[in-house]
This record gives sequence, C-alpha cells and structure tokens, in this order.
Amino acid sequence: MHLLLLSSAAAAARASIAFAIDMPPRLSLAEDTAAATSDYDDGAGGEGDRGTQVIAGSPIVAGAMNNRLKALTSSFANSIGKQLDYCIKDTETEWNAAFDFSMDTTFLTNCMKETKGDLQQRICTAAEMRFYFESLLDTGDNGEKNYVRPNLNCNLSSWIDGCEPGWACRAGDDQKIDLQNSKDIPYRALKCQSCCPGFFCPHGLTCMIPCPLGAYCPRSDLNVSTGICDPYNYQPPPGNPNHTCGAADIWADVITTDDIFCPPGFYCPSTIQKLPCSSGFYCRKGSTSQTRCYKKSSCPPNSSTQDITIFGALLVVASCLVLLIIYNFSGQILTNREKRQAKSREAAARHARETAQARERWKSAKDVAKKAGVGLQSQLSRTFSRNKKAGQAQAGPSKVGDAGGKKSNLTDMVRSLEDNPENDEGFNVEVGDKALKKPTGKQMHTRSQIFKYAYGQIEKEKAMQQENHNMTFSGVISMAKEHDVSSRPAIEIAFKDLTLKLKGSKKKLLWSVTGKLSPGRVAAVMGPSGAGKTTFLSAIAGKATGCETSGLVLINGKVEPIRGYKKIIGFVPQDDIVHGNLTVEENLWFNARCRLSADMSKADKVLVVERVIESLGLQAIRDSLVGTVEQRGISGGQRKRVNVGLEMVMEPSVLILDEPTSGLDSASSLLLLRALRREALEGVNISMVVHQPSYTLYRMFDDLILLAKGGMTVYHGPVKKVEEYFAGLGIAVPERVNPPDYYIDILEGIVKPNLNPGISVKDLPIRWMVHNGYDVPRDMLQSSSDSESSSRGSIGHSSSQDDAGPSFVSVLWGNVKDILGQKKDEYDYNKTSEDLSKRNTPGILRQYRYFLGRCGKQRLREARIQGVDYLILCLAGICLGTLAKVSDETFGALGYTYTVIAVSLLCKIGALRSFTLDKINYWRERASGMSSLAYFLSKDTIDHFNTIVKPIVYLSMFYFFNNPRSSIWENYVVLLALVYCVTGIGYTFAIFFQPSSAQLWSALLPVVLTLIATQQKDTILADLCYTKWALEAFVIANAQNYSGVWLITRCGSLVRSGYDIEHEVLCIVVLIANGIIFRCVAFFCMVTVQKH
Repeated sequence: MHLLLLSSAAAAARASIAFAIDMPPRLSLAEDTAAATSDYDDGAGGEGDRGTQVIAGSPIVAGAMNNRLKALTSSFANSIGKQLDYCIKDTETEWNAAFDFSMDTTFLTNCMKETKGDLQQRICTAAEMRFYFESLLDTGDNGEKNYVRPNLNCNLSSWIDGCEPGWACRAGDDQKIDLQNSKDIPYRALKCQSCCPGFFCPHGLTCMIPCPLGAYCPRSDLNVSTGICDPYNYQPPPGNPNHTCGAADIWADVITTDDIFCPPGFYCPSTIQKLPCSSGFYCRKGSTSQTRCYKKSSCPPNSSTQDITIFGALLVVASCLVLLIIYNFSGQILTNREKRQAKSREAAARHARETAQARERWKSAKDVAKKAGVGLQSQLSRTFSRNKKAGQAQAGPSKVGDAGGKKSNLTDMVRSLEDNPENDEGFNVEVGDKALKKPTGKQMHTRSQIFKYAYGQIEKEKAMQQENHNMTFSGVISMAKEHDVSSRPAIEIAFKDLTLKLKGSKKKLLWSVTGKLSPGRVAAVMGPSGAGKTTFLSAIAGKATGCETSGLVLINGKVEPIRGYKKIIGFVPQDDIVHGNLTVEENLWFNARCRLSADMSKADKVLVVERVIESLGLQAIRDSLVGTVEQRGISGGQRKRVNVGLEMVMEPSVLILDEPTSGLDSASSLLLLRALRREALEGVNISMVVHQPSYTLYRMFDDLILLAKGGMTVYHGPVKKVEEYFAGLGIAVPERVNPPDYYIDILEGIVKPNLNPGISVKDLPIRWMVHNGYDVPRDMLQSSSDSESSSRGSIGHSSSQDDAGPSFVSVLWGNVKDILGQKKDEYDYNKTSEDLSKRNTPGILRQYRYFLGRCGKQRLREARIQGVDYLILCLAGICLGTLAKVSDETFGALGYTYTVIAVSLLCKIGALRSFTLDKINYWRERASGMSSLAYFLSKDTIDHFNTIVKPIVYLSMFYFFNNPRSSIWENYVVLLALVYCVTGIGYTFAIFFQPSSAQLWSALLPVVLTLIATQQKDTILADLCYTKWALEAFVIANAQNYSGVWLITRCGSLVRSGYDIEHEVLCIVVLIANGIIFRCVAFFCMVTVQKH
C-alpha cells in the first residue's frame, strides 16, 4: 500500500542499513519494570485497574522506563555506530543525549497511566524500528517512496486501527517482548488506541517510538473544516467515528516534515511541553532551552534568532576608522620609522664621508710622490721636512719640520690643516707617541680624529718594522696605498670569432666578432638598428639565451664561464627596472646590502652608496619615491640614473650598460659618463650601447665598437684612431659632423661615401678583419659576393631566389626550437653554478631579512590599496550575510557557497599584486645573483598578515549578519585555511600568466570549481577541487551544533552532499596542503619561467 511520500531517500538509506545490524540480546523491559515495582504496594491488595494505574504512574517506574530507554539507545548506538559515523561523530553520546529524558519523565508517567501499565507491550522493538527505516527506502512501481511495507500486523488482509498513523496496539500478555530483538516482529493487535503524547506512531506499524529531545509531540486535534489532525498532516480513517486523532506519526528530516520539531520562538524542555521564549532570550527551531542574547542585541519575546546586526554595524564603523587611519597616516608612520632607523645610517654616512676625505688627501700625496720620485723630497720641503736629531731617537719622538715654522705635536698640525686645508706650510709629525689610540664610537666623527688615527697607524707600522728613524716619504706612500680604496678584481674579456645564431631558425645574430674589453676602459658599442648591439653585450655577459654560440671567450686569458662571475658583473638593462614604491636611497641601499661582500662593514657600504649618489647627482632626490604609473615620482632622466646606480653600488668589476643615455639630456648624459669614468679609474671594465652621443661624450670614450647589420664588426679599437682608420678607406668625416653619426648613416645606407676603388659598404666588416689579420670565414666572403651580385642582378633572378626559401612548417618548427632553447639557457644561467668571483655575498637568511624589510616598506606604502581590499571584503560580508541567511535544512550551505566563491575571488586578486608588479624586478635581481628563495619567502611572509586579517574582516560582517549556529572561531579556522590556499593559487597565476590572463583565471576558477564540487559529488574530480573541502568544512562546523531532533536531518543533509563529519580536520589539512603545494608550484614557475 502506497503511503505518504518521503523526499529524503538518501538519508533514510543510511538509517535503514543501520537498523539492519543485529543487536545483542538484552534483558526485557518487563523484567526491569517488575524489579522496579516489586516492592511497591498500591494499598488495595489486588491487581485491578486502579492498582495498575497507581503503579504505572509511579516516578520510580517512570525512572526505570527512562533507564531502559537509555540502555536501548546505547545498545542501538553501538550497533549502528559504523553505519552512521559519516554524520555522527560520537554515536553513543549523541543518541543518548537525544533520548535522555531524565530531566523530565512526565510524558512517560502520563503514558504509563494512559496505557494502564502496558507501555512495555507497546514500545517498538529493534526489528520494528529496522523495518520502519527500511520501508522508507522501498520504491514502488511508480517510483514513489512508501512509509512502511506490509508486515505481520498491517497488510492487505489485516488492517487494524493500530496501523493508522498516530495509533498503536499492545502485544498479548502471553508474549514476552524483547526490545533488543532485531529479527522478529511481535504480533500486536490488542487494545489499539491513540499514541501517547511524547511518542510517534508510524503509519503501517502498531508500536510507539519516543520522540527525541527538541521535538514537540502532543496529541493532535481534528480540524473540522479540513478533516486533518492538527498539527500533523494525516486524516483519521473514514467511517469509523470511534477512531480519534492520535499523536505524531513520523520523525524524519526537516525537509520532509517539520511537524514534530519544536517551532522557532519556543523551546521544548520535554517532548510534550512548549514554552514561549522570554524577552532577552532567543529560541531556534528544535530548541530544548532558551539562549540568552548578547548585550545590546535586540531579542523581543518569541525571538527565533538574536538580532546582532548592531555588532556588525559597530564593526563596520570601527573598520572604516581603522582603514581611514591607515589610509591617512601610513606615510607618516613609515616616515617616523625611517627616521629612527636612519640615525645609525647617518652616523655611518658621516664617518664614511670623513673617511673619504682623508683618503683623498692621502691619494693626493701619493700622486705627488709618484711624479717626483726620489727628488720629491726637495720639492715638498715646505710640506714635509725632516729634522733628524740623534739624541731624541730613543728619548723622545722625532719631529719633521720646515722652514716656515715647527709644530710641537700632531694635534697642532691637524688643527692647522683643518683651519686651512690648502695651506702649503709644513707640519711636523711626531712618531712614537704611544698616547695615540684608535678612536672609537663618536670619536671618529671629526676629521681631526681621523687624521690622528691615520698618523697613529703610521707610527704603528714603523714600530712593527723597528725603524727608529725619521719617516721617509716612502712611508707616506705606503700609508696612502694602505688607506686607499681597495682595488676591485680586474677582469679582461677577450673573444675570438664569436658567432651567435638561433638554435631553430639558424639565423645569425653575431658573426665572427673578435676583440677584447679591457679593465679601466670605457667602450662604446654603436651601430645601426638591427646590428646586434644588445645581443653582443648580452653574449659578453653570458645572458644570450636560445642561441648556439661558437668561437672562444676568455676571462683573464682563461676559458671560464662568464656566469661564474655574475656577482661582480653589473648589467644595466635598457628599461628602467626600479622599485617605484621605494625612495632613491632605499633602492640603492638594498642593492648594496644584498650584493656587496658580507664582510664589508656598514660604514664602508654607506660610503659606496654616498659616492654613487654624489657621482650621479642624486643628492636632491635621495629621499624621493621613484614613482609608479599611478603615483608620480622622479623624472625619467633621474630614474635612468637610479637604474645605473643600482649596478654601481655593488662595485662591479665588469659594468655593461644597454643604452644608459637614452632619454637623457646632454647635461645628464655628461654627468653619467663622468661617473662611469671615475668607475673606470678603479679598474672597472665598462662597455655600453650608445645612440647618437654628442661629440663631447664621444671623445670621453676610450674604445669604440662599431657593428654593421648582421652583427659584424666594422671597427673595434681606440676612439682616437677611428677617424684615421676610416680615412684610409676613403671615408672622411665632413666638418661639423659628429663622426659616429656619420659612420652609422653610412652603415644604414643613408649616406653614400666616396670609398676607395674596389671597396663597398658591404665589405667594411671584411676590410676590418683583413686589416687586423683575422681569418675571414668563407661564408662571410660568399655572403659578400652574393650580395654584390644580387645588387647587380635582375629582378627575375631575385624572384627565383625567393621561390627557393624555406617552407612555413620549417620556419615554425625553427621558432619553437628557439623558444625552447631560450628557456633552457635561461634556466642554465640562473641555476647555481661555481662562483669564480670570490665575493662572499650575504646568505639566504640575511637576504631574507633584507627582502622582508623591503617588502614591509612596500606594503606600508600600499596601505591605501590594502584598505580598499578590506573595504570590499566588508561589503561582501554584509551582502552575503544579509541575502544568504542560514537555512536549517542545509545548515547554511548556500551562504557558505557564496562565501567560498567571494573570498576566493577577492583574495586571489589581492595575491596577484604580490608578484605581478615585481616580476621584472625579480628577473633582474635574480640574474645578479640574489636568492630567489629569500625573495619568495619574504613576499609570502608579509602576505601572512593578510591571510590572518582578511578572514577577520570578512567574518566581522558575515557572521553577525548571517548568525549561523557554529561559533565564530570555527568559521575563522576554516576561512583562514581557505585564504591560505587561494593565496598560493594566486601566486601561481601571477607568476605563470600575464596579468590580464591571471585576473581572468582568478575570477573563473572558484566559480567553475564550486560547480564541479556541488554537482559532481563523490567523484575524484570533485575531490581535486579545493572548494569542495572548504564548503564541507563550513557545513560540518555548522552541522555539529544541530543535535537531538536534528540527527536525521543532519545525516540526510550530509549524505546528500557527500560529506563526512569525521572529515572536519581533514578538510583543514587538505586546504593547507593545497596552499603549500601551490606555493611550491609558484616557486618552481618563478625560477623556471622567464619572459620571452
């Protein structure tokens, strides 16, 4: 017989399987009842109805019945624990809590009175309960679900009143009812009556099952107008006036029916009592007690939830105030912090400048000494004089005097020098003054103290050499050398027949280039567009990727890989790759700390930075932000000089610059070139690509490398001899014409010079090779002859040559090979190789500290952007918390689904900024030898602040507007793991994709993965979606707070969603593991994927 339909078949399936487990034998309820009533006397001395009612109404009997029911639920829980562990974590505890009526056994007492003591004959056994839940899943021919199948008591041939919903019957007195019997259904057909309040009697069974806590199961009343038994939805059988409405007829999930659930706004301390919620309290559906509202929240009588939106509003206001403070005072906070940190740096800079002045004076003395040689003593008699006194050799210090006067001690001499630094009068130096000690701390901050220390060192040197005679001028020279700037390792780069061609297409970029770049000289690389100037410098620096290199490159006469010297090679790219949200000094200081030797003192590093700032003319803008596209900073020319300064502060031995003067005016270009000339005086090997230099700049270069199209050398030698060489070929520079411009116009074909007979412009590379005695490759000779004949050939001949060109497929395959070769070469260059520079730069941990400080400054200066992110999260929390209210049927799954999508999208977009904007800066820093791991970890560490704060910002709005049953801490833990996971995914997108593609992926991925996770349940594809684990964690955290009457609803909802309550910790672990894995993927992409 088809009965009422049940929509939650999946939930009932698990329940029916659970009740199919055989239960162990138990003592009968009658035995417990008999034991409890054996000592009770009704006072009548008989066993009539009155005595039976008195015994049945005894609290002792009711307590015994309650204990028996608890024992039954414990046994039932142990039997089905493994079957329901997906929705009930502690089966015995939760089932006992659902059927623990010890607080109020009134309904048991009343029912025992109503049934005249035969309650034990009416309670369903394990077999009947199993049969009931199995029947929930039975499917008829039409696909509809039935409540109960025909059974021993209710079938087609026997349908008694007890089979109707809300009614039950008792078994015979000769039957012994074993509640633990899970196999046999006892025969119950006697004394059928309506079900007791507090119990429910299923349609098709003749027994009673107690309603769980949180349910309200009164006896129903017949609604005359509708014929329905209110508050339930069943009708009494027609034609039977003696059949009245009974009690509840079903306990199912809340989606199927919520008839027995204690209504919202009320609480039910027992299953037959319903009380209204008092003012200041709120009562959710299925509550057994009222919950006190928070202070200041709105909770009128009969409130189903507490109105805590006021707390959300207060948090909105507080968040806005905090964001406004961050927005307006972030710059001031950073400035104050910088002032505190700059005190020690200023002291070091002051000491460095004073030390530099002292060194310059010693340098001047050294230069003068070198010019004069041995006879310099007489020429400098007014500056350095020697008064030898034999009697004072051991008794006192020696003195050096002059004809103009004598100084009694070193202090007077230094004061005289300070008063008049250019004074030519002599001074005396007392050697052997043991009172001279090395100044420490603030004593080193004056020039007099520096000079005193310097002369004290002279005295120490002479004492060690045990020279007890007057200081000679050679001692001054040695002391000057000792205190001079330490010389850098000299690197000479020689190359012979250097040829570069693409690996796939075999196109030649350089062709048989021979020459050398010497330390201490500034070489200019010039040529028309497409001549391979940048390619040539990249090949010299070892940065030419995707090419086959032939020829010989020698480093100081040895065949060594140039990448082994990358710590002391500075490469200035054509683009101004500078951190725009740092000041000029911060950019230079960071590079100095990371790339100078770790053994160098802070004062010496400051000296280097100060020297670069001064030489590049950056004093006026040293504290100015470089600027970005959104925020204006320094000018383009100043930015170009900062770009060069980043490489100068690391004191390179080789400095390669790609068009450093482009975009600069003549004054700035001259200033830059003078600074480079000063670097060359210290032995730096400098080469640079220059476009259209003025004649003044042109004459400041030592060497000129002139390349023709195709990467062939036209001239490589001193600037002073270039005009002489070309004059020999018949190329004379007209008056008032800049020589390099004229030569480039010739190579470009703009100017037709009057060359010597037999010489053409195409032959200039070959003429240079012949001039220097180099071997001319045959293919170059053949190419020259072919081009000559081609120029004289006919048009038809040219068209026939075009027909013989390579096919499209071969060209495409060649381009693919070029890209793959480029990627491989980029990886080979950047991977760790043998360090031949012998420079001990800071390790990973120290670089991590430097990167951390820099990234922190950048985040503080981006506080306004962070504030906007937080504001958007607040608005998202308000909207989603208001629109997607918690549904008890799904435990808030809809609101949590929107939360996963919104938080994933917003946090991924925020994570993209961590690497997208700095990607080019990272490539430059990595190529210079800085640690990629330190860079990545510093970015991730700073972003942990957002990982912690963003869940708080979102929940401060969502939780108080949505008001779920789970605690805010449970939601925060899940949201924290989710933000950590999506941040790692954002890193991967930012590094692997272009900015536009990364934003598109960040927007689409959470939506697509959420659809897969909710539609493709219990599949491997869904398990690979992080959104599935985040949503499951949210739902489980909320579902755990639904107990008692909600157990079937919880199991049904979780089984429909494919969730497991035991996976609460697993979900968090999976999200964190995803975050770690994607961070590893992002780091791998960062060190392997480069720009084209």
